[in-house]
Amino acid sequence: MPGENLSRDEAHERAALLSVDGYEVALDLRSAVGASDEAVRTFRSVTTIRFRRTGTGTSTFADLIAPSVNAVTLNGRSLDPAEVFDGARIALDGLADENTLVVDAQCAYSRTGEGMHRFVDPEDGEVYLYTQYEPADARRVYANFEQPDLKAPYRFSVTAPEEWTVWSNGAGERDAEGVWRFAETAPISTYITCVVAGPYHYVTDTYRRGDLEIPLGAMCRKGLAKHFDADDVFLITKQGFDFFHDNFDFPYPFGKYDQAFVPEYNLGAMENPGMVTFREEYVFRGKVTQASYEARANVILHEMAHMWFGDLVTMVWWDDLWLKESFADFMGSFVNAEATRFTNSWVTFANNRKSWAYRADQLPSTHPITADIRDLEDAKLNFDGITYAKGASVLKQLVAYAGRDAFLEGARRYFKRHAYGNTRLGDLLAILEETSGRDMKGWAKSWLQTSGVNVLAPDVTYDAEGRITELAVLQEGDELRPHRTAVGLYRLDADGALVRYARAEADVTGVRTVVAGLAGEERPDLVLVNDDDLTYCKMRFDEGSLATLREHLGDVTDPLARALCWSALWNLTRDGLVPARDFVAVVLAFAGRETEIGVLQMVHAWTKSAVTLYADPEWREEGGRLLAEGGLRELRAAQPGSEHQLTWARFFAATASTDADLQLLEGLLDGTARIDGLDVDQELRWALLSPLAAHGRADEARIGEELARDDTATGKRHQVRLLASRPSAAVKAQAWAQVVESDALSNALVEATIAGFAQPSQRELIAPYAEKYFAAIERLWAERSIQIGMDVVRGLFPGLQDDAATLAATDAWLSAHESAAPALRRLVLEARDDLARALRAQECDRAAE
Repeated sequence: MPGENLSRDEAHERAALLSVDGYEVALDLRSAVGASDEAVRTFRSVTTIRFRRTGTGTSTFADLIAPSVNAVTLNGRSLDPAEVFDGARIALDGLADENTLVVDAQCAYSRTGEGMHRFVDPEDGEVYLYTQYEPADARRVYANFEQPDLKAPYRFSVTAPEEWTVWSNGAGERDAEGVWRFAETAPISTYITCVVAGPYHYVTDTYRRGDLEIPLGAMCRKGLAKHFDADDVFLITKQGFDFFHDNFDFPYPFGKYDQAFVPEYNLGAMENPGMVTFREEYVFRGKVTQASYEARANVILHEMAHMWFGDLVTMVWWDDLWLKESFADFMGSFVNAEATRFTNSWVTFANNRKSWAYRADQLPSTHPITADIRDLEDAKLNFDGITYAKGASVLKQLVAYAGRDAFLEGARRYFKRHAYGNTRLGDLLAILEETSGRDMKGWAKSWLQTSGVNVLAPDVTYDAEGRITELAVLQEGDELRPHRTAVGLYRLDADGALVRYARAEADVTGVRTVVAGLAGEERPDLVLVNDDDLTYCKMRFDEGSLATLREHLGDVTDPLARALCWSALWNLTRDGLVPARDFVAVVLAFAGRETEIGVLQMVHAWTKSAVTLYADPEWREEGGRLLAEGGLRELRAAQPGSEHQLTWARFFAATASTDADLQLLEGLLDGTARIDGLDVDQELRWALLSPLAAHGRADEARIGEELARDDTATGKRHQVRLLASRPSAAVKAQAWAQVVESDALSNALVEATIAGFAQPSQRELIAPYAEKYFAAIERLWAERSIQIGMDVVRGLFPGLQDDAATLAATDAWLSAHESAAPALRRLVLEARDDLARALRAQECDRAAE
């Protein structure tokens, strides 16, 4: 990473000096196949950049990360690569008013998911390539000016193996010389250019709307073709295009629309215009729940929203990353709810996405939605729960504050006014003030330019007859914000259902806001101060409401209200205000009645964390046993063949630890045990085998047998994870060495090894690695790419050594490494905060004994 960073100040200086007229990029990817005697396998990249000097300087630099440069020519003048190229930048002096730069380089194929990623399918030996650049890895593939505000049109040409197909942002075809040539793009930023190449399975369709016709494509590896449900991908795509064309009044501006599901992908997806890339895990190899299909639809729509928010109109610098990510995250749920079969997507948003935001907003690294991004390392770490999920939550609040019509009209004007350009926060706020008549600057100051999450709680008084005399909403937090919220009153009806009988909206401001519209109502059993999830806050309960939920959470009939209750209880548990064992008790009592499968899956994840991290260590074993017993009970009670049955099967497998539980898993795998309706497909087989490996009941040979059944790329990742999970000191030493001492593994296998290494049942076994972790991370951060560095520093932090000694060791490292890279320190500070939170929650749980 040293020398590869780019500061905001450098980018601003360069943008003031020059503008780019266009790129021509020629790549020769024939070296991707066959044997190679290179220490690092490379490909030839020849880039021609035409740019103008618009400022007063005569020198600048181009960006390129490559093993070697063959030649550099500026305005016909040959420059010595040894003098001008330092491994990350090409120094350019003597600029003219109009300039042509030609760079001929040998660029490296990637195994980290950054730049030109090369993947060899273990199933059939086929090679697949794709690029991934955000925020600044296009420079690993071709020379450029790597910053979002230097937009330009691109012409790509690619020479590839004869049997391959190649795709890029524009439409392309192979010419008589065997070179793939692609249409010139509209002006776009470097980070959203893209090349995908290989023997991909490719399916086509067409979107038509009046005179508009958009060619559609969808692709995956050949080995996944039998699982690829392209029809559903195209259905969601067409529904998304209908919605955006109905509401944005700006036709899709990038020609074709291909969607590639690619292997070993670090992200969920990437919004490259005309060539969107997704992680191939969205091609489902076995039975999954509707929550998985909903999540995929959300991502498809999120990326499509970027065609307007981010690609057509792009932020000047990464400070305003939210201008694309918050909007896209909001639009994913908004369009899912209004245009697809997933009409309850706001329930998932409230329960899942906002949980990510709440966690991120309580870390010491929390930041305003409009963040202070000093450089590219800062930018990489700010693709987080604040920029995405909190930003989307705040936009939902904005829609409630300004009105839906004003919001969408603002979007329409924004696109037309800034098409193919770059913007800052003020550009959008000015337009929203036009359309809403509201003071957007004050709203933005409270919501976008400050950090932290508010707590909203009810304060209710009653008269002698039990009617409300006053209901007020109390607000806590460092920054008290204006909240447009709804307060709902719920009571048990004659049938035992917990239903809403009164609701009032209010503008909550300051410490205490009276909701006059609820005075005189009968005493409720439950008060929700963020009913309908209009605002972004942590919701608290009065004592009566909390008692009601302990006995009747499953009786809340409205799915969104119930999801809000689950989320609020989890936040109370994380904050050390409700004992972890009490949260577990509520889950065991009511999770079996949860109808929303996405909510159930989230509750399962929280419950496992409650026992693993937040429960008193003396109660963990009992808590784990209770979870497994409850999981098996619900598994047997679930409707045969249902998605609830599958979800409970996975939960039971994840919590199984006793001899009887593990014997049942063995029986389900070898066919000697059976649960009516449960289809033990290959993906479920790996889930059942995982605890057997972690508890020492599946050795290397047994795991190898499973790989023989599933000798695929996905099977290989499962095998690597399970091998690393075995309870053996030698196994842990090998896994540590493969990740920390070597860079031979690909990004996906690094991730799999880390996932297997730290098992909650193996705390003592991995305890020696806490000291090794702190000794290694600064060196590792310096030597690895940002992505791999992030994965290792986060994934191997000794959080399972949850005691004061580990907290002290973390503090000691931070004190001794004040000059370490800020991004590295941020990751360690975040992990420290998680550990400290766990210790506080354990104290709360211990007090409940």
